Amino acid sequence: MHLDSAETLSLQALGWLVSIEETFARFLTLSGLSLSDVRERAGEAEFLAAVMDFVLSDELVAKGFCEATGIDPAMLQDARRALPGAAPE
Repeated sequence: MHLDSAETLSLQALGWLVSIEETFARFLTLSGLSLSDVRERAGEAEFLAAVMDFVLSDELVAKGFCEATGIDPAMLQDARRALPGAAPE
């Protein structure tokens, strides 16, 4: 997956997270970010990598996102590998 596709998928995940109040609140708490931080950093690849890390860290969150959007779960891992800070294969 190319970086631009990974960023687009991560932005979709962020939009979905925002719509799930309790899950988004947990993301903010765990990341230490404020809502204004999210707004400011939403276009940064490093931030989007953190979004994907959060989604992938919880099977129910990942499954919920994939079911809500019709995205193949394998694409989540592909997107994370394309973003900065991914572990080498």
